[in-house]
Amino acid sequence: MASADWEWDETLYAGAAAYYVRGRMPYFPEVRDALRDELGLDGTGRLLDLGCGPGSATLLLADQFAEAVGVDPDAGMLDEAARAARGQGRANVRWVRRRAEELPAGLGTFRVAVFAQSFHWMDRARVASVVRGMLEPAGALVHVGATTDAGVPGEGPLPAPRPPRDEIADLVRGFLGARPRAGQGYRPTGTVTGEDEILGAAGFRGPRRLDVGGGEIVERSEDDVVASVFSLSSAAPHLFGDRQASFEHELRQVLRRTSPDGRFCEQRRAVTLSIWRP
Repeated sequence: MASADWEWDETLYAGAAAYYVRGRMPYFPEVRDALRDELGLDGTGRLLDLGCGPGSATLLLADQFAEAVGVDPDAGMLDEAARAARGQGRANVRWVRRRAEELPAGLGTFRVAVFAQSFHWMDRARVASVVRGMLEPAGALVHVGATTDAGVPGEGPLPAPRPPRDEIADLVRGFLGARPRAGQGYRPTGTVTGEDEILGAAGFRGPRRLDVGGGEIVERSEDDVVASVFSLSSAAPHLFGDRQASFEHELRQVLRRTSPDGRFCEQRRAVTLSIWRP
């Protein structure tokens, strides 16, 4: 997230990895299927997943490649990714602890590079240029646009109440202040834009956009919703310091007022796949 008032530091998601695994809704299998059909994936070539976190996209797509490489600067995220890979018996994946800005780092060339909810945290122009040089001539860069911590807002009836996201946001602000945090600094205000111009300037053509899924109803427990909050950079556990337990207590009180039995439902958001070619 290139900004004059924010600089990346290693505490961005400190303590959030396990919460991320539980609190984020997984990507649809249809994401894998759409990319397989669009890119002609056939189990050959290599996948590069930049800002892979706990490997959510890496492991979803790994069976479409001979090898998948997940890159992330957060050791906790990579520990969770490796644990998940072992649990799935996935032997064609490896994990590399680096920032995307440190590439190419001798990683070689790839058929596909993926940014899944991660590109905005990077020096986008620099990373896009480097990644273009790491792709095979017929390769592709895929930007996965998604929001997996929370579902579609609305008031229509669902089988259980929606999590009270507005109240939760107010509670976070009450503990951490009005300006959203990000590591040791603050998130830039406004929406990060300009992706198309940046990728075009780096020598990519496109994009071809595919919207996948959306609208499916997912049941979530109180613990799932708590984890979804702590999975956010703006509410990562380290930000609360010795007040984390107090925050979680108040958060659970908010949730129980909405759903005394601890059951919630959300409608999943669509995932947008933006496919770029070098």
